[in-house]
Amino acid sequence: MNIKINHIAKIEGHTGFMASVLQGDVKSAKFEVQEGVRLIEGILVGRTFRDMPIIAQRICGICPVVHNLTAIKAIENAMKVQVSEETVKLRRVMEHAQFIHSHALHLFFLSLADFLDIENDLDLVSEYPEETKKAVKIREYGMDIIKIIGGRVVHPLTNEVGGFKKVPTLEEIQKLIASSEEILPVALELGEFFKTIKLPDFKRETEYVSLEKKGEYAIYDGDVVSNKGLHVEVEKFENNFHEFQRPKEIIKRVLADGKTSYMVGAIARVNNQSDKLSYEAQKYRESLNFTLPDFNPFHNVLYQMTELIHCIEESGHLLRQLAQCELKNAITKEYQVQAGSAAAAVEAPRGTLYYWVDIDEKGYIKNVNIITPTAQFLTHLEDDIAAFIPGILDANEKAREKKMRAFIRAYDPCISCAVH
Repeated sequence: MNIKINHIAKIEGHTGFMASVLQGDVKSAKFEVQEGVRLIEGILVGRTFRDMPIIAQRICGICPVVHNLTAIKAIENAMKVQVSEETVKLRRVMEHAQFIHSHALHLFFLSLADFLDIENDLDLVSEYPEETKKAVKIREYGMDIIKIIGGRVVHPLTNEVGGFKKVPTLEEIQKLIASSEEILPVALELGEFFKTIKLPDFKRETEYVSLEKKGEYAIYDGDVVSNKGLHVEVEKFENNFHEFQRPKEIIKRVLADGKTSYMVGAIARVNNQSDKLSYEAQKYRESLNFTLPDFNPFHNVLYQMTELIHCIEESGHLLRQLAQCELKNAITKEYQVQAGSAAAAVEAPRGTLYYWVDIDEKGYIKNVNIITPTAQFLTHLEDDIAAFIPGILDANEKAREKKMRAFIRAYDPCISCAVH
């Protein structure tokens, strides 16, 4: 039996899927990426370091902040640029806002219909108008933060190497604080709704990889860890995770030690550092009654909901700290341009995002490598779905395809990032 899905809608980018099954045994399961290679890394070589965050954030229209931040951090590490505490706090607020904006989009508008047996998204909005309003309100809160701090929602303008060109006013910060207090109850209500959806019972033991930092739920900084005992500095990421490219395929994939697939994203982060979630997020996760370690990839959806609550709480906490700071300290100060090479990583909504850059003494980029979350988990998704297919072979063709689409969308892949 051959299974073929020509196009998988409601994910970022374009891809299809095909599998070959012989007597109930899956012989192959492969994604067919339907986008051209974008060559962003090659475009960056020879340009000044100042161009890199601006160009790199064009890799994704949904998650530009995390590409911008990771590029900036890699450059600062390479040129040994020190930034103020206020700069870091503003960046962390922006990253939490990126999670809020992206998770709200995926949870409600891309993935939810799969688990309510709704095919037309207009029917979803019609049947659940109050929940729709809550999802939109939450997403708007995230976008407001990025706009006020970054200058605009998509491809922010103010963030740069060394700090910010412009910082928000105290009045703008206080307005965001008030919004955070209003939006948390809305998120908790939406979280209760998501607990009512029925997710398939499937599991496959795997390795979860994420950042980890003492004393916090790491998304902006930290070491690379896994549930299998890995703990290395970000600089050693490429020593432990190796890129490869299949014949006739435009994307680069990644394997742990060049051998095994692994998972990143909300499910990996919660499995690795659930004890560091914020108060309400921790309560919500416990109310799900999922036993950790949790190897059901469908639960990624509810772990995104957990992170949504966490990021709203944490953004409010950081904003209140910023209201007590001298925000002008985040304005970029002079620094020395110098040669160097370094790596950096942040957690993107879909998983760990890694950058490495090599800069010459005049500030021009000699080389760069970008490893995106989807490039890391695409092989894992194929391995997972190969294990999932035998359990749905008795379903008719339409039902089987719906279940596979739901499985793929639960992962929240970003194909545009994968073909960067």
